[in-house]
Amino acid sequence: MQFANRLEPLRSNVFADMDNAKAKAKAAGLKVIDLSLGSSDLPPAPHIVEAIASSLPDRNSHGYVLFHRTQAFREAAAQWYHQRYGIAVDPQTEVLALIGSQEGTAHLPLAVLNPGDFALLMDPGYPSHAGGVYLASGQIYGMPLREENGFLPVFEEIPPAVLNQARMMVLSYPHNPTTAIAPLSFFQEAVAFCQQHQLVLVHDFPYADLVFDAQIAVPSVLQADPEKTVSIEFFTLSKSYNMGGLRVGYAIGNPELIKALRQVKAAVDFNQYQGILTGAIAALTGPQDTVGEMTSIFRNRRDAFVNALHRIGWQVPMPESTMYVWAKLPEQWANNSIGFCTQMVEKTGIAASPGSGFGKMGEGYVRFALVWDPPVLEEAVERIAQFLNS
Repeated sequence: MQFANRLEPLRSNVFADMDNAKAKAKAAGLKVIDLSLGSSDLPPAPHIVEAIASSLPDRNSHGYVLFHRTQAFREAAAQWYHQRYGIAVDPQTEVLALIGSQEGTAHLPLAVLNPGDFALLMDPGYPSHAGGVYLASGQIYGMPLREENGFLPVFEEIPPAVLNQARMMVLSYPHNPTTAIAPLSFFQEAVAFCQQHQLVLVHDFPYADLVFDAQIAVPSVLQADPEKTVSIEFFTLSKSYNMGGLRVGYAIGNPELIKALRQVKAAVDFNQYQGILTGAIAALTGPQDTVGEMTSIFRNRRDAFVNALHRIGWQVPMPESTMYVWAKLPEQWANNSIGFCTQMVEKTGIAASPGSGFGKMGEGYVRFALVWDPPVLEEAVERIAQFLNS
């Protein structure tokens, strides 16, 4: 049986290797503390759950949900953006419901790239960004993110030959995995660069609310491109509203890009269950106090975990955003993040994500997800110390 060549770059997956290592640890009787997946352990707010539950008895809620049945959700998304960022949004032409933002980042390359075209991606970056480009038979140029540059790409480093074949750039700040935040001035530079080189500017924006200092402004890319000339932004309710398993998000931005993505989406799915969209409307338009409570919980977890690492002699920076800690590996593991993570979980039951799984510039780092309460995180650090000293 023969398969498409586009599957070849998808065969290697370090996260699958980590799953195998976790299975070995469980088989050996170890209690696994999984810090490798950024899936929130917190529940959605009660008013969100109640909105979804109230839809279940409604027989009209169980049919296919085509574009026009998402109107109320698109209006809620447009209102949310206008209230937060002061950006006027047309819910009819500039918003598209998505089954999580990952659906958008994976499908948009099919609408933008022809085979052989380049996409400019962050290195390290979220793996699904690359997966969508590969499925579109595109090429990837990884823009290196270096600590000395605040984990921001330097656009002047992109080779002219690559730019001549490039059609899109993907950014995502606050950033997974490095936890970096980008200022509005950076997005203004990115918009100008993409306008100059006729690139689509994609911004994946799942961590808009997971910022631990209220004095830090986290901009939307549309604040740098209010006319939506080249930009599209993806927002998910997975992080801000703890709705990861419900798979709901949206695209917002340039109407031509929204239309193109809608054409791809129409060939793939009929959106999610209407009751989930009802819950999403409740999330966007209802009380927002639970968002602040969620951020406070992750701030406390960050403090507990990082302080515990400092106590065992592992000096890592205190992240200002996201639900992760991006840690430079001890010198003996600096070129073997996969070996570090697989051996650590097999010997201690502590699972983390190897930096190399996010791109070659991620080698030498490890990502910890703060998806447990402080006592469990501190127990995890005790076991990490035993591994480092063994």
